[in-house]
Amino acid sequence: MNDEKFLQAYDKYKNTVYAVIFNYLRSAEDASELSQDTFIKLYTYDGEFDSDEHMKAWLIRVAINSSKNHLRSRKHISASPIPEDMSSDDRYDTDEIIAEVMKLPEKYRVPIHLFYYEEYGISEIADILGLHEATVKTRLKRGRDKLRKTLRKEDWL
Repeated sequence: MNDEKFLQAYDKYKNTVYAVIFNYLRSAEDASELSQDTFIKLYTYDGEFDSDEHMKAWLIRVAINSSKNHLRSRKHISASPIPEDMSSDDRYDTDEIIAEVMKLPEKYRVPIHLFYYEEYGISEIADILGLHEATVKTRLKRGRDKLRKTLRKEDWL
């Protein structure tokens, strides 16, 4: 891959890769580090991509695998402080929903992220995660149900 193509891919997909990794690790520091590793793998990749979507799916798969390996290694325990620029006064409905999505178990959180934030279809998510389409549909439904319950509880407080 030449430098120009790499820089274009980096600019286009850096937020996606970071978000996928952050969804797994819930650590900004670790997500930043693994994002860099993911793009190093892209830079050194010798193969060709059929399309931009193919490259994006490849990057997401590499990001997911890196995240899982990182979690398995037990080196992921991080005591990163909450960034100072994050203020609790800046809460919006979208932020609350994102916070609740981040609290979901990984098996629900990742499909919801890919479906709603990355706008992948059911079959594409199934391919990326190596699951059956029915499993993806079930996880999306159960994840949405959990979010609905949690958000309703907060409304009653």
